[in-house]
Amino acid sequence: MRTRRRNSMAGSERSVGSKKPLPPYPSRQLTILALCRICEPIAFMSIFPYIWHMVRDFHITEDESQISFYAGMVTSAFTFAEFSTSFIWGRLSDKIGRKPVLLMGMTGTGISVIIFGFAPNLWVALGARALGGFLNGNIGVLQTTVAELVTVKAHQPKAYTVMPLVWCIGSIVGPMIGGWLAKPVEGFPGVFSPTGIFGRFPYLLPNLFSAICVFIGVIVGILFLEETHAERKHRHDPGIELGRSLMSRIWGSEKVKEDKGKLPAKIISEEERPLLSENDELLPGYRTGSAQSASTSNTVSEQSFDLEEGGGLELAEAEKAPAGKVFSKAVVVVIISYGILAFHTMAFDSLLPVFLSTNPPEKPIPTKLPFRFADGFGWDTQTIGFILSVQGVYSLASTRLLFPYVANKIGALRLFKIMSVLYPLLYFFTPYIVLLPNSLRQLSVYGIVVWKMTFSTLAYPSNAILLTNSAPTTLTLGSINGAAAMTASLCRALGPIVSGFFYTQGMESGYSGLSWWVAGLVAVIGAWVGLQITEPKGRMDEKEDIDETTEDDPTTTTTPNENDPTRPSP
Repeated sequence: MRTRRRNSMAGSERSVGSKKPLPPYPSRQLTILALCRICEPIAFMSIFPYIWHMVRDFHITEDESQISFYAGMVTSAFTFAEFSTSFIWGRLSDKIGRKPVLLMGMTGTGISVIIFGFAPNLWVALGARALGGFLNGNIGVLQTTVAELVTVKAHQPKAYTVMPLVWCIGSIVGPMIGGWLAKPVEGFPGVFSPTGIFGRFPYLLPNLFSAICVFIGVIVGILFLEETHAERKHRHDPGIELGRSLMSRIWGSEKVKEDKGKLPAKIISEEERPLLSENDELLPGYRTGSAQSASTSNTVSEQSFDLEEGGGLELAEAEKAPAGKVFSKAVVVVIISYGILAFHTMAFDSLLPVFLSTNPPEKPIPTKLPFRFADGFGWDTQTIGFILSVQGVYSLASTRLLFPYVANKIGALRLFKIMSVLYPLLYFFTPYIVLLPNSLRQLSVYGIVVWKMTFSTLAYPSNAILLTNSAPTTLTLGSINGAAAMTASLCRALGPIVSGFFYTQGMESGYSGLSWWVAGLVAVIGAWVGLQITEPKGRMDEKEDIDETTEDDPTTTTTPNENDPTRPSP
């Protein structure tokens, strides 16, 4: 009776005391991850302002109405190739770790953009884009890395805006660089000679800029990016050691020693690490009586249920989990919705610059509203590049400020369903802006861009959170996010091709809105799928429940340690 009363008193003291504090927000590693990631959206987005002009300069066709189809092929080559290898890269990251796969993907991007800049014809351009896709599976691996860095739901709305923020910055810098540096002989005739290398390869300069960004990202990743894989993150990393050595020369050894104590144990070499640290948990059969008493006095979440630290329990569950358990119905539905979202948003991204580049038809086609009309804007690359950069600036603000606020208010699930239902309206109204007077055209384009980016910055992070929370364990996140990236890559590859085909057919037949309305029909299907999404209790919910139960349930506490000074006297 006396022991039971002690247990009750001890449990009451813990429940009355302060809640277990949240782990610190992983701002340092998310920042480093962002610096590594920034090069890829710059490289990807920089081609959009000039791709139509680049394909035209290849002289693959004299019919300008066909150029959009070939431009869509070039845009899709990367994502279609990425589709074929994304799942493989995701599985590989489960085996060898996230960091080496990310670095290999970035290196592949750097090689491909250099080849693309030297492309003398359409086929070399297609091959360069495809090579970049084959060697890059970073979309899924990045999502996995973020999921492993963020261990509590309270940090998710903020953390899951980091990669979209990086993409937004790339959407600003990429189109700006592509628009201003393409054809430098024409843009800067006093600096670049028509007989020089940039005269023979007019689209090389923006790709060299992208390659430099990739090189910087690879260096940052090698020196400062830490592994997050549960098995691999405790292994010695020579790159991290080199980065610390360089920082000691810059900031001084005392500062680095101070920071070293704050860094996780994974940067300590295998030779320096003891076989069993003070915090390691002994297997039940090897515990002494005092060890059992001391270890059971800790909370369950600080022992074998620490899902983020990996441990043998999670590894065993991951190895035994059948594919049906990993790819549950909830996971599959979120992946399908992600693919549909990627299809119609990528269709928009590839259609908009083509829409703005298209010249009005030489022979006007009679307009018969509400559906029969054909016209174009005929804007140059610099104007389009500036518009796409403004799009990136707005999406940066929307991602940073709007999404965390809305997601915290209504939740990721409800937010994604609302966006799915409203998306079709965007595609229905967009083609009609070409009918507006010239004085209103540019303003209407900015309005459409703001509309689209608001929806994108709310929908994509919500879907990423839903996918992460549906995963049964962090050790399967690489495979799940790899499958999601593979699905999205296929849809991103098909989006520009399908939309480019319907855009060409629409312009020839007098229905310039045809491709937009096809994308809207796909968005309607996406709305139906989005409404089927559920958010089952996942590993993060289970961990929170374990923490609360451990704090509030006195029966989880064994007889206090005899040497505990806080133990109440008999």
